[in-house]
Amino acid sequence: MNALLARLSRSGFKRPRPNQTRLFQVVRCIIVATLAALTAHASYAEDKEVTIAYQQIVDPWVVAIANGSIEKATGYKINWRQFESGAKVATAMASGDVKVGVIGSSPLAAAVSQGVDLQLFWILDGINEAEALVVRNGANITKPADLKGKTVGVPFVSTTHYHMMFALKHFGIDPSSLKILNMQPNQIVAAWERGDIDAAYVWNPALAELKKSGKVLITSGELTKLGKPTFDGIAVDRKWGEDHKDFMAKFVKAIADADDQYRKNPSAWNAQSPQAAAIAKTIGGSPADVPAALALYAYPTLAEQASPQWLGGGNASRAAFALKDTSAFLKEQHQISTVQPDYAKFVTPAYAEAAMKLK
Repeated sequence: MNALLARLSRSGFKRPRPNQTRLFQVVRCIIVATLAALTAHASYAEDKEVTIAYQQIVDPWVVAIANGSIEKATGYKINWRQFESGAKVATAMASGDVKVGVIGSSPLAAAVSQGVDLQLFWILDGINEAEALVVRNGANITKPADLKGKTVGVPFVSTTHYHMMFALKHFGIDPSSLKILNMQPNQIVAAWERGDIDAAYVWNPALAELKKSGKVLITSGELTKLGKPTFDGIAVDRKWGEDHKDFMAKFVKAIADADDQYRKNPSAWNAQSPQAAAIAKTIGGSPADVPAALALYAYPTLAEQASPQWLGGGNASRAAFALKDTSAFLKEQHQISTVQPDYAKFVTPAYAEAAMKLK
């Protein structure tokens, strides 16, 4: 206030005479109140803004991203940032740049094992058939044993990496008998087209491109049935989530509504639909590939999310088991150095439960 009065004085404003004191006090109160209101408004506006990471994963919620329905439902300004992999999302969340992000079970396990305080609050999808080990036509691979001596591309510290190594174990193949390269999905597509790799374990839209000139050797759905579940989830910085519970409940409800629209009428999401066009425009790929890609995933309902089938039940939850088992795998691969004794604390059904109470 004194600094403001000094600036006013320099601009020609004179302090009031005694008979003007009351007027000056009124003016002073107005100035103080106005400055306080402006400060509060700026703070409120900043508090109603968040950066959310998403990936190139075909999913009903991508339509909600594209049409702005999530912003409308939450009342927040959302800065959407696209990432190529969950490992990169984990890095951004660890730095604090991103508060909420789509992340696969493997990179999430790595992040929380290394001390990043995140909570999984939504299962974006059960991966099922949406990730697969594909072999290139002309690579002379007709059975798993033919992978020996071949070159395979896979994003390390990803759900596909986890399932790739489990698949080799299931096939009885020593990983050292083939060359496994750490590659991002776009790099895999380029290397595939050049003939630099013989096989790859990846997800859509890259998977759809590879299938055009290759064949599936095994899918994540098959490996999940063997006791190694994987999923894509959405995690939140724990403290930020606890400080913004109203947003979290409305955010979850908006995603659940998008999933529900798809589940109720999947045939409406055909190649010519505005939904397919929105997904392709947002994450890349062709609208023609969207319907088949959507059908590869499973989208749990709100009730299923909150149950032990996914997020509920503490250590008995499927998600907590998956994170612990994946962490043990990552330690074996020397990707992390520590496995936490309890992974239930990194999983919460609270926001799904709150969303169920919203109309």
